Amino acid sequence: QVQLVESGGGSVQPGGSLRLACAASGRTFSNYVMAWFRQAPGKEREFVAAISWSGATKSYADSVKGRFPISRDNTKNTVYLQMNSLKPEDTAVYYCAARVGNALRSRQSEYGDWGQGTQVTVSS
Repeated sequence: QVQLVESGGGSVQPGGSLRLACAASGRTFSNYVMAWFRQAPGKEREFVAAISWSGATKSYADSVKGRFPISRDNTKNTVYLQMNSLKPEDTAVYYCAARVGNALRSRQSEYGDWGQGTQVTVSS
């Protein structure tokens, strides 16, 4: 099991940027695929992005492709989500998740460890 703590959320105007970070502890971070999900009010949690243990392979939801690059620093046990060109529809609680192995998955049931979430609000 790995413990995950997100940070970096906040309020921003449309078109602005935020960088989320997720710090991991407890197990060997580099053994895990890491991902970001989000949940908007009244909606189901949805996949945002995932990254392989080496960082060489990434996948994105169509809604964020080209705007939200995901990255990781295995020396710091941290995964990042750089959120650019933010839109009001990006408003949600963003969750970090981890799964053992190297297959990138977009279903939340594939991930066994979750952070507590961080709120992102995009509004003028």
